[in-house]
Amino acid sequence: MELTPDHWRERMTAHEHRADAHTRDHLERRRRHEKHPVFDFLFEYYPVRPAHLRRWHPGVGVELLGEPPHEDWRDYTRHDDRVTVDVDAFWARRGDSMIYIRGLLRRTNLNPSRFDCFGLHEWAMVYRSDHPRHDLPLRLGAAGTDAVVEQHRIRCTHFDAYRFFTTPARPLNLTVLTREDQPDNDQAGCVHATMDLYKWASKLGPLVPGELFLDTFELAVDARILDMEASPYDCRDHGFDVVAIETPEGKAEYVERQRGLAERARPLRDRLVGLIDAAERTTLRS
Repeated sequence: MELTPDHWRERMTAHEHRADAHTRDHLERRRRHEKHPVFDFLFEYYPVRPAHLRRWHPGVGVELLGEPPHEDWRDYTRHDDRVTVDVDAFWARRGDSMIYIRGLLRRTNLNPSRFDCFGLHEWAMVYRSDHPRHDLPLRLGAAGTDAVVEQHRIRCTHFDAYRFFTTPARPLNLTVLTREDQPDNDQAGCVHATMDLYKWASKLGPLVPGELFLDTFELAVDARILDMEASPYDCRDHGFDVVAIETPEGKAEYVERQRGLAERARPLRDRLVGLIDAAERTTLRS
């Protein structure tokens, strides 16, 4: 596909406006040295700067005509009158990572989806601890939080959540999770696996069209909101609701929203896999 200067300028400008709408409040808080207990996570735990989110890439297989700024960016190359992603250079540097990410994403879609965790990973992270990870009050207090953990089976499948469990919480998880076993355990129902699409899109760099990158970010925002509303923390002073997963009604709401996030995530995950496939085919033809 080739884009004329008018076309790629239009897409780049639209992307920048969309990114600015998502990052404006974060940047203003940062200038005031203010923390946000929910949304800072998307720029701190995930190492993506607002400037990265704002940079529009056309994606693998797209040719930009004219004089796009991409010509001076890393992993781009010019051929005659057009500029494209330099897939060979990117793959030479990041190919092994791309193959791992593709395998993980494929397995995540193929592994049986689970909708019975009820977000208890956040509760397990503060179980019997005097040092919660967030500077927020516990909605049920320390004793009430511990009681919720003890009254449930913890069924976390995501290693990057499990690794933050407190020491007494780890033996309560149904499965012992390791980094090496992550492809065997990640599954499409997991809110954190959904949120991680934003991370994987960032690691794919110029292969990912900017519009898709922002789609994964917007999905991560919604997943993060559910994650915290269903957590043991009380976020109401920051404008959020409560999903009381210790009640039947709260569990039902959590599962409904969790399923909605998983449905949105699946086509995005497939698109990321497709972009890695396309990049690999390009390198094989070179």
